[in-house]
Amino acid sequence: MAGDEAPTILTGAQALVTSLERMGVEVAFGIPGGAILPAYDPLYDSKVRHILVRHEQGAGHAAEGYAASTGKVGVCIATSGPGATNLVTPIADAYMDSVPLVAITGQVNSSFIGTDAFQEADIRGITMPITKHNYLVTHVSDIPRAIKEAFHIASTGRPGPVLVDIAKDALQDSAPFIWPETVKLPSYRPTTRPHARQLKAAARMIAESSRPVLYIGGGVVRAEASDELAELVKLTGIPVVTTLMARGALPDSHELNMGMPGMHGTVAAVGALQRSDLLIAIGTRFDDRVTGKLESFAPDAQVIHADIDPAEISKNRIADLPIVGDAQEVLSGLVQALRNHDLPDLTQWNEYTASLKRRYPTGYDEPEDGTLSPQYVIKRIGEISGPDTIFAAGVGQHQMWAAHFLPHEKPRKWLNSGGAGTMGYCVPAAMGAQVGNPDAVVWGIDGDGCFQMTNQELTTCSLEQIPIKIAVINNQVLGMVRQWQTLFYDSRYSNTELHSTRVPDFPKLAEAMGAVGLRAETVDEVDDVIRKAMEINDRPVVVEFVVNKDAMVWPMVAAGTSNDDIKIARDMAPDWEEEVL
Repeated sequence: MAGDEAPTILTGAQALVTSLERMGVEVAFGIPGGAILPAYDPLYDSKVRHILVRHEQGAGHAAEGYAASTGKVGVCIATSGPGATNLVTPIADAYMDSVPLVAITGQVNSSFIGTDAFQEADIRGITMPITKHNYLVTHVSDIPRAIKEAFHIASTGRPGPVLVDIAKDALQDSAPFIWPETVKLPSYRPTTRPHARQLKAAARMIAESSRPVLYIGGGVVRAEASDELAELVKLTGIPVVTTLMARGALPDSHELNMGMPGMHGTVAAVGALQRSDLLIAIGTRFDDRVTGKLESFAPDAQVIHADIDPAEISKNRIADLPIVGDAQEVLSGLVQALRNHDLPDLTQWNEYTASLKRRYPTGYDEPEDGTLSPQYVIKRIGEISGPDTIFAAGVGQHQMWAAHFLPHEKPRKWLNSGGAGTMGYCVPAAMGAQVGNPDAVVWGIDGDGCFQMTNQELTTCSLEQIPIKIAVINNQVLGMVRQWQTLFYDSRYSNTELHSTRVPDFPKLAEAMGAVGLRAETVDEVDDVIRKAMEINDRPVVVEFVVNKDAMVWPMVAAGTSNDDIKIARDMAPDWEEEVL
């Protein structure tokens, strides 16, 4: 505040919108309602673009897609009660996948809190376990500070969601607008710079190893550390595995990228981890989908575990050397530390991992009945649209095929729900990514089950001129669940048949919401509909691909079993004995 100039008197609603503008917010996704309604009046005149979604879950996932594809904080807005509780799933999703998100909710008048008033829900209590922090604001003067702190917490350290719940009377009351110039949070000081002693120790361990693997997680993408990773790989020649959340952190085309590890990972990635003598884990959390049976995971490996969140280190696998710090600084620090060491000769190890990659490529069989292969469809979408495309996926078989067969060459081009596995993520996340990247091509790879959960956001896209392209991989079933029923429940298909061959009629459904609807049922039609979709840029496009319902995701490690038991097809395993180190 310059000189003795008196602060401007603003309502809480005006203070909220002014605070969002000061934080550089470009867009917010939301739906108005009674408790949040005061905020929507100044929003009417604001430079913040508000996108009116059709369901609050769509607002949350759209904010996630915007954040994950741009690196900025995503913003979603909802009213009290059911409006706020509809945000719970995307908030939990953002928490699991470290997505910077600020969720703003209206709350009943402060005098009504705790009385079970109309549309009252204790959203602060509900979301306490799934947010980095949350606020209940009952005084108008606290709004600017709460918003500034929320954005700081969401975007620093390990990114994640922050909830700001504001009572309606706080939005309606007035007070001097005082913007805090600094954020003072004594109890929140994330460590970003790794300790030099730990980096030196890590460099020694790497220099003394003979079978090291860089186990790279989504934290490397969030930290914008892909260049530093590439530099470390170039310096050391260490093979790399990139988790589901880290696809694109190192180009798939790189000869040392073994691909995705875990339950549906490549044989090369799983084999490299299992036979390594040193795991350099950066920005990853040793989750069960990667480790399989934890006791048998990488049994001969020492572990260097670097993460910005100290709570993740040694949570699942005990680290021999912990490093707390930002992934970008850790990687650049390792490069500097290793320049002072004689690097190990990894010729034999690299030959071994390359042989795994060569002998066991991730492929698929064409259906014998002449129906479309879902893997072929996804592969062609990737080949035609190219590596600059932003891809969002739903959850299930199509997600795993997309992780394997799309061209993952660059960071922030791959969006999916990794930790929570949220069906319905794809369409709104693609919408948010398109808003954040208006000049990019954005494809959603969705399943017929997932698509039926949040496809109403196509109406939002049509009215807001958001030209996403959605591929509905229609196998008429809940594919991943059905695959488990095939393998583990004697093909007893209880409640997984969707009967969605023509009900719903997806192209007609798309057209009813203002989108273009296309369909392909034969190989000859696939390229034509993809190219036709690529030519349409003034509205959303939905392309239904009617595919074989019996296609399965391979490789696969059954839940609870060792990664050594990976199958490349049903009852077929790699011949580890033929691979000699």
